[in-house]
Amino acid sequence: MLYAMTTLALSEVLGAPVYDPSGAAGGRVREVALAPGEDRSRVVALIVKTKNGNRVLPFTVVGTINGGIRTTTSAGQWAEANGTEGFFLLERDLLDQQVIDINGRKVVRVNDVDLNVDAVKEAQGARPVLRVSGVDVGARGAVRRLLRGVVPVAALRLLLRKIPQRTIPWDFVDLIETDPARRVKLKISHDRLAGLHPADIADIVEDLAPDEREAVFETLNEEVAAEALEEVAPKVQKSIVESLDSERAADIVEEMDPGAAADLLGDLNEEHTEQILVQMEPEERQEVIDLLEHKEKTAAGRMTTDFLALPERATVEDAVDSMREFEGGVEAVSTIYLVDGEGKLVGEVPLPKIALAEPHTPMRSLTQLPLVRVYEDVGDNAVAELFDKYNLLMLPVVDKQDKLMGVITADNVINMLRAKL
Repeated sequence: MLYAMTTLALSEVLGAPVYDPSGAAGGRVREVALAPGEDRSRVVALIVKTKNGNRVLPFTVVGTINGGIRTTTSAGQWAEANGTEGFFLLERDLLDQQVIDINGRKVVRVNDVDLNVDAVKEAQGARPVLRVSGVDVGARGAVRRLLRGVVPVAALRLLLRKIPQRTIPWDFVDLIETDPARRVKLKISHDRLAGLHPADIADIVEDLAPDEREAVFETLNEEVAAEALEEVAPKVQKSIVESLDSERAADIVEEMDPGAAADLLGDLNEEHTEQILVQMEPEERQEVIDLLEHKEKTAAGRMTTDFLALPERATVEDAVDSMREFEGGVEAVSTIYLVDGEGKLVGEVPLPKIALAEPHTPMRSLTQLPLVRVYEDVGDNAVAELFDKYNLLMLPVVDKQDKLMGVITADNVINMLRAKL
């Protein structure tokens, strides 16, 4: 028998009777299982409740699924379900759980699961194959589960036709697993989540419960986690870092912009800050410690030490070489600064001028005026006014001797203004 592609709801499969080759009832479906390490969508087994306990029914011995599940083997041949290690169980691990809609960039709750029924040809004929095709996150799935078995099937189907379908394709779903041990066994990764813009990840994370936030940040690589952490609200930042062990937190903080890292650690209690600093690499640790010494709501308190500065005798070729080796953020290469032998700021060159100049051109000949700077102890309002007045992308911060200390980027100012709203 060949099967036309049809769709079943998980709620229709759960509780369905299971019949052996003789037609005798062997039990009822208690769970539907995936093995994500092998195939993310294909159903590999059913957990069947029998009179002798729960049994694992391999889907390869399911003959038909119309009017109940009919198998080609008897219940006595099914293995006992002593444990479900390696399985992802659709009711236990997916129904009513929060998942990330990768395409919609938001967190949603699963009300039901759509399963596609297809067939595979074998020597003995065709047998059904069941795959997860999507998750129902709308009212239709909730109503189906609520009224199934309560109202007649025909009436329920008529009602469901009147409710708009709201389904997310399985390929656009990323699972949030809050049990680290099981997450490793299931090999469920957040690769698709990591491909989103850090600001989108931040929006998603802010909608999650604390343990789910921790689960997400445990799976992201340090660079992506750092970028996302910089985008979330300060209170959420603090909550996430406090939930991580100090070694993992240090790995993420090391990848953050030094100024953002200092702001974050400055919000933690002293003991927790020390634990994280001890785990950091010496160079990154010293940068953050130096920034922590500055007062909040001042230019020095807002600056980052990720910037490009060259000797005043440098050429365009030197500038290009320095950009190739620079490991800071993209926003920090919009301007390259020039300093004299004592580290005093003597000029700035915007990136467009560098891009259009010949390699041997002296950088000093490309400097622009006026050279706008700000002293380290100047307050937030004055910093914002300078950005507004001169339409700045970056603002250098100097000490009383005009030595270049760091820079404030437009992102820093935007974050500062948002915090005041």
